[in-house]
Amino acid sequence: MSRLSVALRALRSLARTPSLLNHVIAGDVAAWQRRALAHAGRSVSEKGLPLVPLAHFLSPADTTVRPFAFREGGSLPTDLLLLRSLARRAPGCRYLEIGTWRGESAANVAEIAAEVFTLNLSDAEIRALGLPERYIALHGFFSKPLPNVRHLHGNSATYDFAGLDGQFDVIFIDGDHRYDAVRTDTARVFEHLVGPRTVVVWHDASRQPGEPRWEVLAGLLDGMPATATGQLVQVENTLCALYSPTPLPTQAPDPLADPASWFEVTLTPVRN
Repeated sequence: MSRLSVALRALRSLARTPSLLNHVIAGDVAAWQRRALAHAGRSVSEKGLPLVPLAHFLSPADTTVRPFAFREGGSLPTDLLLLRSLARRAPGCRYLEIGTWRGESAANVAEIAAEVFTLNLSDAEIRALGLPERYIALHGFFSKPLPNVRHLHGNSATYDFAGLDGQFDVIFIDGDHRYDAVRTDTARVFEHLVGPRTVVVWHDASRQPGEPRWEVLAGLLDGMPATATGQLVQVENTLCALYSPTPLPTQAPDPLADPASWFEVTLTPVRN
């Protein structure tokens, strides 16, 4: 779900219940942090999850992100580069995401993956939230024309994931980022769609690279089943947390450390 839709819903809630403003201002970051830190077995610390360099996932082919609109509510270029690289590492990749928005992530992965599934609320469900028609029309802008992208419609809390015919290689959870939704999406994905080789990525698990978003971390940690024996990490230079079924080289997060790697960025405008 985009930041615009989240903001509009929050404003409507505040208008109905002005006392909520005190809660918003005070925040409950510390409470979410305590909830996340209760999962000591996942190696989470007060600075977040163990850190894996983005470069660990990249190959020489992983240098380009396209499309990228530089618009509100989108992912970082490094987030999309991570998804592309994960798809490349899984031949014949089956990819599923929760949260379509403009379809940038689906379109980026579709260049590489064999099958891309993207789930979003239906137009009617979005309209029922009071969101504008133009906002609705922008969903799937980049992904709708692509033949290997299948657009699914429904609420991820109730959608029939069991009907998607098997497990996926890469799953990207980027829907509602509130605790209850993250916990539910995580639990349902692991119940129905995660196999022994599945990599799961959560977007906006950081507010910015190196700054954990504790509500999201608490949700995904509470949603993961105890039987999920893989490794949970944050990916450096991105907003993403990642579950890997195989061990990854990690280091303790240190937001004040010298940059170990950086990037050269070339922008090429593309127009219809």
